[in-house]
Amino acid sequence: MTDFRILGEGFLFPEGPVAFPDGSLVFVEIAGGNVTRLWGDGKSEVIAHLGGGPNGAALGPDGALYVCNNGGMDWTRGPNGEINPTAKRTDAKETGRIERVDLGTGSVDRIYDCCDGRKLGSPNDIVFDAEGAFWFTDFGRSAPGTEGESSIHYALPDGSIIVEAALGSSFNGVGLSPGGGTLYAAETMSTMLWAWPVEDEGRLGEQRLVGTGADGAGFDSLALTDAGNICVATLYGGAGMTTFTPDGDSTHIALPDMFTTNICFGGTDRRTAFITLAHTGKIIAVDWPEPGLVLHFNPY
Repeated sequence: MTDFRILGEGFLFPEGPVAFPDGSLVFVEIAGGNVTRLWGDGKSEVIAHLGGGPNGAALGPDGALYVCNNGGMDWTRGPNGEINPTAKRTDAKETGRIERVDLGTGSVDRIYDCCDGRKLGSPNDIVFDAEGAFWFTDFGRSAPGTEGESSIHYALPDGSIIVEAALGSSFNGVGLSPGGGTLYAAETMSTMLWAWPVEDEGRLGEQRLVGTGADGAGFDSLALTDAGNICVATLYGGAGMTTFTPDGDSTHIALPDMFTTNICFGGTDRRTAFITLAHTGKIIAVDWPEPGLVLHFNPY
């Protein structure tokens, strides 16, 4: 088990962390439907209530937070207060969507909830490229009026363009390599990490398998380092962080939460990894051996 520091706890399935130079961390609470800010002294405040199930998040070129909202899930509580996701809701009352959150006012705008006339299923994770467009994963959703197949989309933040770029199974975390030439996505159920060359706006080249996780594990969200290594939050029996080189070599650190869901980098020289332990509602910090990649439009 790796050493870590607890920065905050009591959150409702935290995900989508974004670090700021003032020491604060903005993230979502999927089970609470909130965008929340955690300050360096352990205090927190709700910035906006989105409803549904806000998931992956990233800062856009206008300084707003763009959020993948999966449309909501059902939850149960464990004997010690742990939060457990159950099957997705079977109605389509809350649709999957991409939302824009003004961090100053807390106002929320819906940018996309369909592509080519089909409703989005369960948008999950998001990354911006250097030009200000973004890629996002749609985990898929079995509900009336939605498509169950998992997909990757490319879109512009002004609501003008959204295209389907790839199809797969249980796509979750997504990220771009240094320089933006390669798109990575992790599949939860297969624990496969995939890579595609980015050929043009919304077009991907031939899919390549980078590596797989351990038996009994699952993959969630991911982040890149300066060196181009891919750090994948790992679930279930393999709980922790699995780091892959672009060539597929991997290392793993264990963490005490079966829903270790996401990672972002900040702190001095971006060598602090902020990790969400969603099952127990904690956000922790881990000293990382290499600096994280500077994300486009992030304050770092």
